[in-house]
Amino acid sequence: MTAHSPDFSRPNLQDSRQADILQAVRTAFIEKGFDGASMQDLALATGMSVGNFYRYFPSKSAIVAALIEKDVAEVERDFAAIQSMQNPFDGLRMAARKHVMDCSCSGDGQLWAEMTAAAMRKGDVAEVVCRMETAVQESMLRIIACGKGLDFETARDRYAAHIELLMLLVKGAGTRVELQRPRHATAGGPDLTALILRTIDQVLDEISNDDVKV
Repeated sequence: MTAHSPDFSRPNLQDSRQADILQAVRTAFIEKGFDGASMQDLALATGMSVGNFYRYFPSKSAIVAALIEKDVAEVERDFAAIQSMQNPFDGLRMAARKHVMDCSCSGDGQLWAEMTAAAMRKGDVAEVVCRMETAVQESMLRIIACGKGLDFETARDRYAAHIELLMLLVKGAGTRVELQRPRHATAGGPDLTALILRTIDQVLDEISNDDVKV
């Protein structure tokens, strides 16, 4: 796969209308669960008839693809801004910290936990989730390559494992918050969040301080 973003197929909707539909779908998934929300539930949440909804989204995997395309587009805009910073590692640090903290007060962690679980059972969902993670990994590697004055291939060979660990930490922090509620809401708590953030800092420091010879 190249360093370019994957081309996720999506319904041909007006941008503002698409954003409204996908936000309504995301909310329905969070409220009812990925498996619990039927296509009828999702159509109702968007204010569309079931027949019209199926024209745009013939399956849940098509909805996942559209949600992921939207999320990837937002992430890549953020990463483009980070890449232009004087110290892109500070930008990555702030972005990771924001994501970890935001997941503790939104339903996104729950949604991604359920999508990850669905990907274990359904190959079509697994494919789009994998493509999203690959796009994010490559965007982060481009930032690191730029920050260290390396070509993309060298950065990938040297830091791919670091990036995978960072993604596991960030995603795990978000899904953990949701999985613990309400029965284990106090387990770990702020101390675990602080430890995750320190570990993210340590990984980024190791990359930043690595004296790689070009």
